Amino acid sequence: MKKFLTIALATAVATASLASAQGAVRVGMVFDAGGKFDRSFNQSAYEGSQRAKQKLAVQTKDFEPSDPSQVIQGIRSFAGEGFDLTVGIGFANEASISQVAKENPDLYFGLVDSESKAKNVASLVFKEQEGSYLVGYLAGLNSSTGVVGFVGGMDIPLIHKFEAGYTAGVKAANPKARVIAQYVGTTPDAWNNPGKAKEIAGSMRAKGADIIFAAAGASGSGVIDYIKQTQCLKAANLPNGVKFTTNNFAKVAKSASYAKACAGDSRPMFFIGVDSNQNYLGDFDKNPATLNHALTSMLKRVDNAVYALIVDVKNNTFKGGTREFGLKEGGVGYAVDQYNKALIPASQVLKVEAAKAQIVAGKVKVPTK
Repeated sequence: MKKFLTIALATAVATASLASAQGAVRVGMVFDAGGKFDRSFNQSAYEGSQRAKQKLAVQTKDFEPSDPSQVIQGIRSFAGEGFDLTVGIGFANEASISQVAKENPDLYFGLVDSESKAKNVASLVFKEQEGSYLVGYLAGLNSSTGVVGFVGGMDIPLIHKFEAGYTAGVKAANPKARVIAQYVGTTPDAWNNPGKAKEIAGSMRAKGADIIFAAAGASGSGVIDYIKQTQCLKAANLPNGVKFTTNNFAKVAKSASYAKACAGDSRPMFFIGVDSNQNYLGDFDKNPATLNHALTSMLKRVDNAVYALIVDVKNNTFKGGTREFGLKEGGVGYAVDQYNKALIPASQVLKVEAAKAQIVAGKVKVPTK
């Protein structure tokens, strides 16, 4: 075993030396809870690195810790191999990135969703409240009950930005609307507890919520699963004080499953995706022509930010410090595609784009808490 490890280490060093000699930029990606294929935040970062790999001919390597205590080991491993750039995905990686960056002042580091004081760390943060405002605006326009939900993952200031922007957007579109907000938990486990998120979605439906925005990492799949199972709200089950006031999707074709489960006076339920475009996850019958249960997705373009950072390293223009990505920088947005275009008419797109222009121009200040 010792001989095998020695050979493996020698091979790794030789490979690293060859890459360095060839001038290839090497990028290490250290992912947050949920893993790189969480169909959300981490995956967006991964896609940015893969775009750089294809377009810029950089080399990439991933590290997915099975436990938070392993994060610093992964970062140190990349630094020890002399990687040109090591990117920590998620605020939980801030302490580890900062520590290893200070130990290796000649290397570059990136940090997503938090800010480091180390001079050789580029901190990539987002105006989540701005993108959340736009999807909230759509929720306010389309809720049939005037009650919508927000499911946050870990109860922290970062996710409060999502909630604040979403609530402001809902109220801008429908001042009489009500937003019910609840968080999965107060520890990092909140990002990986779909069962709890599913329970929260059920409690929100019982209060009349027909649209739920989940900013909860992998826990968000619990909200999607709940909506897949229930599909709709029925008039007979609405709580006191809540009634249907609109029927925006009456003319949208429905699946056979929906027609069977939601016969009578009912309205469809929707989730709003987060970070990546999750609209496709609302296509429960694998037929884009029928009603999709994802109203839209709040796009947090971590892929764009990671790609831009790698470009800087490739071009020798890396700068440490904080970089903020909002609507103006193309860092956040909302998704309209083949899955939800039947849900959002052109008239609504015009309204959302007008709201977006007001934010970009500084005429509307979106709250962060």
